[in-house]
Amino acid sequence: MTDTTTSTPDTPAREIADFGSVHLEVTDLPRSSAFWTDVIGLVLRSETAEEIQLGTQAETLVTLHPGARTGFLQGHSGLYHLAVHPPTEADFARILLRLIRIGWQISPTDHIMSKAIYLLDPDGITVEITLETPERLLEANFDSDAPYVVRRDGSRSNGREPLDVRAVLETLPDDDTSLPVPEGTKIGHVHLYVGDLQAAYDFYRAFGFNQAVWAPRFHMGDLGAGGGFNHRIAVNTWQGIGAPQSPAGTARMRAFTLRLDTPARLDHVLGTVDAPIQETDGGFLVRDHSRNTLLLSAH
Repeated sequence: MTDTTTSTPDTPAREIADFGSVHLEVTDLPRSSAFWTDVIGLVLRSETAEEIQLGTQAETLVTLHPGARTGFLQGHSGLYHLAVHPPTEADFARILLRLIRIGWQISPTDHIMSKAIYLLDPDGITVEITLETPERLLEANFDSDAPYVVRRDGSRSNGREPLDVRAVLETLPDDDTSLPVPEGTKIGHVHLYVGDLQAAYDFYRAFGFNQAVWAPRFHMGDLGAGGGFNHRIAVNTWQGIGAPQSPAGTARMRAFTLRLDTPARLDHVLGTVDAPIQETDGGFLVRDHSRNTLLLSAH
């Protein structure tokens, strides 16, 4: 493969998969639960000594598990970040205002194809809050020495500009930050550290994800699910070629849930994926070449 350029389709197609819950191993269940409810605004859906489920009233987005003794450890394959996607700019703005009022350290960033807020959970796991704005993007170019994106008006950006926080907050109809995230909030993408870029990219392409960005000179690749937002699974080797999986006892991702659009696609993936498969009550566990774990199911 060579470095590729991607553009955004004007008419989004149905996507081949979406995400269920992301499972995280944390050092302190109550502390992490408070982060997701009080800081992010998720709803506490269920709580036991073994796991805490959080999300919207209708769906679990994050499941917390005990077992970590130390925080997130750099230098390993695993989770780069999980991304919570609210459905509207006002919902995105409400989370932003909540973060500002609490005083949580954040990095608001304008990727043009999305508006993003980056922050760390109490264990140092990176979380992104994302508003999808593919309608603002004309083209993303990774063929040059410095990647850039082109807005719909033809102007260029490096895709990492500071977000116009004031403009985002102006979309809020009120300043009530006690409201939880609304229905329609979802896990919208997962970005992974891997040890072998080509192997990881080929692994997820076999699921039916489309090539959005392939940029080995920047040690990363991006895959879409067939819709208008070409950033559903991303992989990079920024923790090093051959980086081992995060060890047990550290705060990390246990697994992420990927729900394929049809049982036929699930059967196809299970029949072609080059990895051991373990059947469970919730679906099928499979690991990519860097031992990042997926729980596969179908709608």
